[in-house]
Amino acid sequence: MKSLHMVTFILLVIGGLNWLLVAFDSNLVDGIFGVGSSISMVIYILVGLSALHQLVTHKKGCKECTVSGSSM
Repeated sequence: MKSLHMVTFILLVIGGLNWLLVAFDSNLVDGIFGVGSSISMVIYILVGLSALHQLVTHKKGCKECTVSGSSM
């Protein structure tokens, strides 16, 4: 499961950086693979699924979230 966690984390970082670039009127994924291309759509789907995976599984594996006395 550690490898799945790492893959989803990396995809979330890529997605977050891409959103940062979108704020500055640039889209790295579309720039590399083409606007609306199949591979771009696959990347967006994988990033979205990674976010869902992290949302569901994050708390049980996060050392910051499982510290005793934490309000999370």
